[in-house]
Amino acid sequence: MNRDKSEMEGFHRLPRQERIGRLARHCDLDAHDVEVLTGERQFSLDVAEHLIENVVGFFPIPMGVATHFEIDGRLTYIPMAVEETSIIAAASATAKWITRNGCITTYSRGNLIIGQVQLPSVEQPERARQILHDNRDLLIGLANACVPGLVARGGGVRDLAVRTLDRPDGSGRSMLVIHLLCDPCDAMGANLINQVCEALKPRIEELTSEKVGLCILSNLVDGKLAVAEVVVRNIEPTLGRGIEEATLFAKADPYRATTHNKGILNGVDPILIATGNDWRAVEAGAHAYAARSGTYQPLSDWRMHGSDLHGRIELPLAVGTVGGVTRVHPTAKVALKILGISHADELARICAAVGLVQNLGALKALSTVGIVKGHMQLHAANLAIAAGADIHEIARVRESLAEVLRVEKTINLSRAREILDALRGGRVVSGTPTSIS
Repeated sequence: MNRDKSEMEGFHRLPRQERIGRLARHCDLDAHDVEVLTGERQFSLDVAEHLIENVVGFFPIPMGVATHFEIDGRLTYIPMAVEETSIIAAASATAKWITRNGCITTYSRGNLIIGQVQLPSVEQPERARQILHDNRDLLIGLANACVPGLVARGGGVRDLAVRTLDRPDGSGRSMLVIHLLCDPCDAMGANLINQVCEALKPRIEELTSEKVGLCILSNLVDGKLAVAEVVVRNIEPTLGRGIEEATLFAKADPYRATTHNKGILNGVDPILIATGNDWRAVEAGAHAYAARSGTYQPLSDWRMHGSDLHGRIELPLAVGTVGGVTRVHPTAKVALKILGISHADELARICAAVGLVQNLGALKALSTVGIVKGHMQLHAANLAIAAGADIHEIARVRESLAEVLRVEKTINLSRAREILDALRGGRVVSGTPTSIS
């Protein structure tokens, strides 16, 4: 869907009902969608009862939209379900900066997820490998016979590979691992590939005369990578060098690389949660991919080319737009509608792009004013609530906290309580130049 960039200007300053109205108009949300978003149409406990065990209630997470994202030439709102202050604001501000001065492009590398069938202790690994190789077509055919619906949609098991691993117990025997490489189409594919692996167990044991151990997918989907690239033109040289240096720090130090990558996942995870995807699987795969060289590394890379800043990220992303929670959770359906997509590949590329933009926002802040200032400004509302402010008092306490932050460079819960007490007593707060009465 093509959108006018001006529609996102000032979005964060609009009253909530106007934000919802603008989003509904431009994303073609109907009344039912809006009721789902706002909670007027509540998610049923009866449905929840079938998603997890021992259901007793809900744990609501706020859902917002990041603005100003123009990805591959298409302007889109980004639904993000997250509890952490500043993530959506930082993503929106950085995306706006990029849109004015550069571009975001994405593409995919591969579309195959991995199922593993383990032969834990093999006396003659080369013999077993040869048998598996000779029966490759048979095993692939049997695998696809287990998932006829997936095959009918154009997916299915495409290949089979065998890996030999040394057992770490010093027994001198080998472990064989069969990788079944499967195209899950628009599903994440976990249940599908697990079903295939377990179905092949008896035939593999029959063929090899070896015992099969675990049959399970791998969350390191390095055959299904999403790539995003950002270019920011004519960047201020000191800022560009600062971002480049921050990347070098992350490459040299796994302690920094971990926090660097957490910032990336700050952008990825909220989209996965909003769309009903398995964010834990993606996080596990992303961290494993970051360590694939043997040393934990940053998932993104930022370099100056002349006066332009170039960033790139590549990470494994197995996500779905059909099946699982996306099929039954009404908010996940609305989130996909906001994105204006229907294919898993599109969702993966958007996640990679937002993760890279989130990373840039953090590095930009670290290289200039520091991470605390912007975060604390947005944290003021949380402090106001924690101090016990009523709904009608939150805005005034937040404004006073912002002024305290400007003068004293820090704010905390005690200060918020002091401001609230002063507000209720009609007093002037020490450290702020104006009365809040």
